[in-house]
Order: sequence, then structure tokens, then C-alpha cells
Amino acid sequence: MAYLKDLLKQVTYICTRGTMDCKVTHICHDSRQVIRGSMFICLAGSREDGHDYLAQAIRKGAAVCVVSKHVWVEGDVTVIRVRNTSEAMAWIARNYYGAPAESMQMIGITGTKGKTTTACMLYQMLKEAGVKCGLIGTLGILRSDGLKKPSSNTTPDALVLQRELREMADAGCSYCVMEVSSQGLKHYRVEGITFAIGIYTNLSMDHIGPGEHRSFREYACCKKRLLEQSRMICVNADDKYHGFMTANLAAPVYTYGIEQPCDIRADHILYERNNRGLNVTYQTTGWINETIVLKMPGTANVYNSLAAMEAAHLLGISQETIRKTLRNVSVKGRIEEVRISDKFDVVIDYAHNAASLESLIKTLRQYQPKRLVLLFGCGGNRSPLRRFQMGETAGRLSDITILTSDNPRYEKPEAIISDIEQGMKKTAGKYKIIPDRREAISYAISKAQEGDLIVVAGKGHEEYQEIEGHFYPMNEREMIENSI
Repeated sequence: MAYLKDLLKQVTYICTRGTMDCKVTHICHDSRQVIRGSMFICLAGSREDGHDYLAQAIRKGAAVCVVSKHVWVEGDVTVIRVRNTSEAMAWIARNYYGAPAESMQMIGITGTKGKTTTACMLYQMLKEAGVKCGLIGTLGILRSDGLKKPSSNTTPDALVLQRELREMADAGCSYCVMEVSSQGLKHYRVEGITFAIGIYTNLSMDHIGPGEHRSFREYACCKKRLLEQSRMICVNADDKYHGFMTANLAAPVYTYGIEQPCDIRADHILYERNNRGLNVTYQTTGWINETIVLKMPGTANVYNSLAAMEAAHLLGISQETIRKTLRNVSVKGRIEEVRISDKFDVVIDYAHNAASLESLIKTLRQYQPKRLVLLFGCGGNRSPLRRFQMGETAGRLSDITILTSDNPRYEKPEAIISDIEQGMKKTAGKYKIIPDRREAISYAISKAQEGDLIVVAGKGHEEYQEIEGHFYPMNEREMIENSI
């Protein structure tokens, strides 16, 4: 329970109806969750507008409603009008839960690719160092005491985020590592949080279209907001947009990379493939001088490990802890090996757009497979352009492609595959269509030749398939293992 005036600190508002002298027992933006004494925040989303459910919320007992439009209501209710209800909700949630981020060191990671892996690497380094910490991102909400929860978004909405931060702080966590998505930044989910370190990985064309970002510039500007909220900044010096991302920032900027001069640099990179799988070894120079062995393969993971390493160094974690963690770390669904044979390799990865698919294939080409066999599909109710681009990328870079179903959602798998096929046909790439994903995986394994590298892309860490609103269990690791 909290006083309304206290919740609205830092919020610019007008009280258009009712009294400010009231208490709020609960906060929500879903009218189905309203109880007597609730504050109901009307969010205007791409599919639903909370203002349409205002009357329902009041009937259920909402004491306060936060709106961004002129509304006409009846009943004993206070109406607070703000410019942007998403932005206001971030501050209200922060105040309701007692600003929990202020009692922890917050490390935020943004970029098109590498957020999840970098976050997991840094989280594991903190755990290895013996400090209490938490992780929020694509893989869910984790704590070093063993707690694990699923998360519906990479960056949860502000109410969920602040509640989880409160629980982390109450559990004694002194650090929280979190992935900060462009959508999370666009919709103010981390507004009111100051990050001890903001990490920028890279930027490429993605998430542009209806319901996402109107332009690449908007996408980039949203990413930059994280760095503007950070006290120290770690950036990939090799990324072509790093100049834009760091321009006019007040905080000190530190760099990592492979090609450009930087604070921590990887040299003498060696890609190894043997009967124990795929790994990469490199030597660091600059702040840290170590020989690093990663069992997560490829150049992309060299960059991810450098980002985590630089942030860990700034947080005071020892070189030995960093080295040891990187030697053993693995991340579910991120170039994750499934060992079923000494004759060929199988990896699972979350690559679900053309940029990440190209990066993945080029990374795995460094291990010189006899054939690179790619199996993937595309999600339903997403841009058809993404499907065409992924098809063209697959046809151009893989030896054999198996087109299958991903999460078709409310579309027909065959229609999605047809869109991908249009991109494939622009190339000379060989491909086969097997709509059933289980059958496709079984086929790929059964046809494997010695020296092959089979890539199962698109779903990564997910253990379900979404079809017409239902989530059906689907564990690709088990499917691969059962194919032998």
C-alpha cells in the first residue's frame, strides 16, 4: 500500500478528477487484475488500448486510473492524466517497490546480437566470484541462490521488472545483470534505473516494421538510451556504429574488440574442432593479459566474452575468475553443442533473423565442416521480408538447407515456408522442405556424413512450439538425442 502522491514523484501529471489524498493497494495495466483500491494504468499498445477497458476497471473497484487521453468516467475514482502512460508506469512502479535498483549494481546490455550470451557470461563470472547476483533476460529471471522463473519478454514490463528487482534486493543480491532490448527502451521499461555499467555489443538492421521500430534511426536511438542512463560504458570498438552510440555521452567510455585499438583486445585467435567438440582460444592484451579458452565457438563469442570480461574487470573481478568462468561457461540455445557423435557435430542456436543467421553460419564456417547443413523456419505473424531475407542468406551460405516450421502462431506453416522459399530461389542453394520440425530434425541426423556440422536454428532455448495460441512441448535437445 502506498500514498498516491508518493507514487507520482518524478511524474508530470494533472489530476483531472477525484482526490490526491488516497492510498493505492495494487497496481496493474490489465483490467482483469484489478481489485478494490487498485491503480489501473491505461497503456496504449499496438494491439490493445487500455483506455478501452477503463469502465471495466472502475466497476471492479479501481481507485485511481492513469490515462494519456481525455476520458469521461463515472464513480468514486481519481483520474491522473500524463503525457505517456508507459513512461509514467516505470516511475510509479519504481516508487511503489521502493527503488530497488538503487541498492544494487545494475549492469545493462544492449545490441542486436550477443545480449543473452554476454549477460550469461557476466552473471556466471559474478557467481564464480562468490557474490549474490541476479540475471534478467531472454532465458528468464535467475538468482545465484538457485531461483529460476520464466519471463515473457527479454526486458519485462516496468511493473514486473521492479517487482523482480525488489525480490532480488530483498534476497541480498548486490548485482543484477540484465538484457535491455530496444523495445524495452522504447517503452520506457527501464526508466528511472541508473546502470553502473552499460554494455553495447553491435547494431544491424532488425526489428524494423509494424509494432516494432519505424526506422533504423529510431532503433539505434532507442539502443543508445541505455548508455545515456549508465555511469560507465563498454562498447565494441569494431562495430561500425560505435561512434554514433558513444557521441555526446557524459560517462567514460571503455572499448573492447579484435581489429581496432582498444582497452581489451583479442589476438592470435585459434578455432579448434576435435572429438570433444568446437572451441576457440585467444590471447588478450590491454587491461588483461590472459590466454582464454572458450568452449563456445566462433568470433561472435570472442566478442561476447570480451564484453563480459571488460565489465567484470570494471567491477573488480579477478583475472583468474574471469579465465576460469570462460573456460567452462555455456549458454542454452546459443551455439549450444549437442554431442551425439564423434563423426559430426550438431549445434542449436536462436538465430531468427538474417543478420544473426549470417553471423552464425560464418562463425561455424571457421571450423571447416565437410558440409554445413542448416535447418530452420520462421515465426508466424512476423514480417514476410524477414523470411525472404533468411531464405536468401541460407541459400547463399549453407551447403544444404532444410526448411521447416518454427512457431507458426496463427499462420499456416506451409505459407511461411513458401515465403522463405522465395528467398532461397534467388540463390543456387540446395534445399528440402519438411514442415514437421521433429521429422526435419530426424531426417537431418539420419543423413549426416562424417565431418558435417548440422545447425538447428531459430528456437534456441525455447522448449515449446507456439501454434494458434497454444504452447506445445518441444525439446530440440531430446529430439536430436533420440534421432540416433
